[in-house]
Amino acid sequence: LVMDVIMPELNGIEATCRLKKEQPGVKVLALSMHADRKFVTEMLRAGASGFLLKECAFRELAEAIRAIVAGKVYLSPSISKVVVEEYLDFLNEDKECVSSGHVLSLREREVLQQIAEGKGNRDIAKSLHVSVKTIETHKYNIMRKLGLRSVAELTKYAIKSGITSID
Repeated sequence: LVMDVIMPELNGIEATCRLKKEQPGVKVLALSMHADRKFVTEMLRAGASGFLLKECAFRELAEAIRAIVAGKVYLSPSISKVVVEEYLDFLNEDKECVSSGHVLSLREREVLQQIAEGKGNRDIAKSLHVSVKTIETHKYNIMRKLGLRSVAELTKYAIKSGITSID
């Protein structure tokens, strides 16, 4: 499956997480116009088997698909540097740190994405088929867990963490 990383309502990272839970054998190739470190690492953590930039040639897309079908991992050459840097940072990190992907639950990340995309509680509740009160509770829990106090801070965090983008 070729998965766009940036999509409205449910981004490619969350969609990949869900898909891999429901269909563990599915192979996902991330496709993005962003070479941002967070997008790359979060897609790989979500279970993508490869990452390509949208500017790639058709030949590279075909090569990536063949590699992934064969059980290999494929990264665009420009993405490889990002992955290596992330790995090196990981090796030098304090192991007590918790990444953003593990602080928030999947549902909290969904709510955060929609908040950052400018949706109100009522619209988020409708799209997730829950009550407005449930969304308010999720929002409170997200802010408490992250130590943030405003929607602006939530939005900034969501962008920095790769949960959503400015586009």
